[in-house]
Amino acid sequence: MNGLDIFSLAGRRALVTGANTGIGQGIAISLARAGAEILAVGRSSMDETIDAIEAHGGKVVPVMSDLSDSVGAAAALERSWDELGPIDILVNNAGIIRRGDAVDFSEADWDDVMDVNLKSVFMLSQALARKAFTEERPAKIINIASLLSFQGGIRIVSYTAAKSGLAGLTRILANEWAARRINVNAIAPGYIITNNTKVLREDPVRSAEILKRIPAGHWGKPEDIGGTAVFLASAASDYVHGAIFPVDGGWLAR
Repeated sequence: MNGLDIFSLAGRRALVTGANTGIGQGIAISLARAGAEILAVGRSSMDETIDAIEAHGGKVVPVMSDLSDSVGAAAALERSWDELGPIDILVNNAGIIRRGDAVDFSEADWDDVMDVNLKSVFMLSQALARKAFTEERPAKIINIASLLSFQGGIRIVSYTAAKSGLAGLTRILANEWAARRINVNAIAPGYIITNNTKVLREDPVRSAEILKRIPAGHWGKPEDIGGTAVFLASAASDYVHGAIFPVDGGWLAR
């Protein structure tokens, strides 16, 4: 295998949650350009992602699923495996955010974020592992963590708790599954231009504060996460287990 082939995803099938927009869309397009067939999972239209992937000759199949229903999400993965073939790569990207002071934060907002950002990640990972173990196949799981996996943040208590939990989940699943040829790693995006950061970007004071701390001097783009995802999905990362890769313009180094 030469230096270029080691990053090839030709012949691989990748399931990407939240692939309709933002970071999930950027990852799905990057994996497709590396040769993977994409199963784009979400509850909204995937037309934009499909058009972008097919424009470069890639193959993509939309899979409608509500990630707030963890049991249903796992069932969708199992059904996709049975109907379309084995899934080699799982990208747990889908996530939501709710903002508010911790003292006033509602139980509903806590549960909604935990269900999508942490519980469904585990259930999907478990479903993939069970299928892979049964068929004795290797697999790659890539979780989308956050800077809040390392820091506390402010006014996003459930999001911080979920992303901190995701860091721990990444490590424990890596510990349990590495010997079974399943790599579990995570990417921690910095401040990326997505729907989740719209409120921050539209606040001139907060946006200026954020930009002042980023050594790169600008907000990241969804496609900036794609290269790291390709690495973690490819043979180049076969000996990488339980790692969390910040892709943050240098934020954590500041």
